[in-house]
Amino acid sequence: MLRFTEEHEWLKLDGDVATVGITAHAAEQLGDLVFVELPRVGAALTRGASAAVVESVKAASDVYAPLDGEVTEVNDAVVDAPETVGADPQGAGWLYRMRLKDPADMEALMDEAAYAALPK
Repeated sequence: MLRFTEEHEWLKLDGDVATVGITAHAAEQLGDLVFVELPRVGAALTRGASAAVVESVKAASDVYAPLDGEVTEVNDAVVDAPETVGADPQGAGWLYRMRLKDPADMEALMDEAAYAALPK
């Protein structure tokens, strides 16, 4: 199941673990990324709180936790090569994985059609 937030994060659910990243739109708006800061494994995340930071030559932006849960894995490859996030934001550029407190909360997020319909 793939879902999106109004803050331009995407989540892909596999069991009760969601892979999280920024959308292609967000990556395009940021431009060339030069720095990525990820949460630590084991960190408890609260929906709407800052979970990560992506920085481009234009600006630094918080990546917000889309739902409540615990970080189970981070993508260290994007720390070493931040440009990966911009080049493949919904593939190799994922940021972290989190075990959702309640996977049913995914239903409240937007599907791809609803996200595409958002004014950009």
